[in-house]
Amino acid sequence: MAQWKTPDDCRYTKSDEWVRLEGAEALVGITDYAQSSLSDIVFIELPSVGARLKAGERFGTVESVKAAADLNMPISGEIIAVNSALSDAPEKINNDPFGEAWLIRIKPSDLAELDALMDAEAYLKYCEERG
Repeated sequence: MAQWKTPDDCRYTKSDEWVRLEGAEALVGITDYAQSSLSDIVFIELPSVGARLKAGERFGTVESVKAAADLNMPISGEIIAVNSALSDAPEKINNDPFGEAWLIRIKPSDLAELDALMDAEAYLKYCEERG
């Protein structure tokens, strides 16, 4: 059985972000593999609402007791909401990275970019190859 959760309704990046469509919007977060590798998350920096970013561009930073990592946009879009609850409780990311610890909500500008991302099965294989 897989060590990391990889919900089927998400698409995944090689830099360990996930994106899940919700109607005309999408939620973005970091994966279970990422939070597990980082260990105890102590700080999160998120972008301003209204920012327009392209796929692959940095939108924030996550810091743990072990390391810091850039957060990159899985697809292009406009930031329409940030999960401000994480500023006071970044450890939520360790507990529920696909649920209450989503990072940003975006209005995607090019849904075709989803095709370049991994599905759950491919991402899980990618994680297993890295250990």
